[in-house]
Amino acid sequence: MDGWDVAIVIVKVLVVFALLLAATILLVWIERKVVADMQNRIGPERAGPWGILQTLADGLKLLFKEQIRPNKVEVGMYLLAPVLTLLPAFLIFMVIPIGVPFTVTLGGVERVVSMQGTDLNVGLLYILAMSSLAVYAVVLAGWSSGSKYPLLGGVRATAQAISYEAAMGLALVPVVFYAGSLSISEIVAAQSGTWGGIVPRWNIVPLFLSFVIFFIAIIAETNRAPFDLVEAEQEIVGGFHTEYSGFRFACFFLAEYINMFNMSAIAATLFLGGWNGPTFGLTGFVSWLLPIIYFFIKTFVLIFIFMWVRATLPRFRYDQLMTLGWKRLIPAALLWLVLSAVVVGWRQFGAPWT
Repeated sequence: MDGWDVAIVIVKVLVVFALLLAATILLVWIERKVVADMQNRIGPERAGPWGILQTLADGLKLLFKEQIRPNKVEVGMYLLAPVLTLLPAFLIFMVIPIGVPFTVTLGGVERVVSMQGTDLNVGLLYILAMSSLAVYAVVLAGWSSGSKYPLLGGVRATAQAISYEAAMGLALVPVVFYAGSLSISEIVAAQSGTWGGIVPRWNIVPLFLSFVIFFIAIIAETNRAPFDLVEAEQEIVGGFHTEYSGFRFACFFLAEYINMFNMSAIAATLFLGGWNGPTFGLTGFVSWLLPIIYFFIKTFVLIFIFMWVRATLPRFRYDQLMTLGWKRLIPAALLWLVLSAVVVGWRQFGAPWT
């Protein structure tokens, strides 16, 4: 690795950082407009064209707002929690490929640059590990605030995360079976091509139940409605971030939308073929740009479903949330895992009696 390789890595990190921040600004605006349309109202329209700068105005307001810190907080953990909630959100996207690699000549050497922060051979395990780390930030924020209401929100977050991370992890095992790899780029490559020249070889076709379980689980993992009992304003004030204000509160708000974007991108990558799509025989720059467009179209379709669910379904009761996780999703994921193992084993090794 020489200086140019280091420069490529730095550029990738900066691009991912800028992309996620820009996506957050766009997502907040889109959600306000989508929910407003579904509820027959206007939504933001004053700040910037079509109200698109409303998110920026809210961010600046929170940045300059006074940072209030209660007397009874555990200061170290209280200040660390907002940072911990952002770090996994930014790191998860580093292993998601958004397009095909391209070749560039730097320093007199041709280098293949992947459209991915880094290609880990255990990328799927890395994603699960990072999503688990985000829970600690919520728990620490609730405990360190020195108040019973944030503590209740933090405890709820722990129980909810454990319940739905189990279902989410089990739903991803059949994907590994079918792709034969934990590398995200290899999982995407395994979904290239079509069946019969018509049906895309996306994992959602043979693994539709895995996709449904995974998508329900990621809605719960990101604490989005109807699984937003972690906050539950009517019951516990504001949840785990009740005692936070100003920019510290903005960190939690920012992480929620980044995680929604990340999880939608992961679902699109693992089940909808990622950047795969028809190139129509085009070459050159257009053939490089089309996969990126396909990736973002698939991601934003899933994000729209997130918003649709929020505008449609009421919040679950806590017993309903636990029942769905432990008595419905986890048993269904286990049965589907066994069936998938049998089918993949049969396909690769034949029937056991032959």
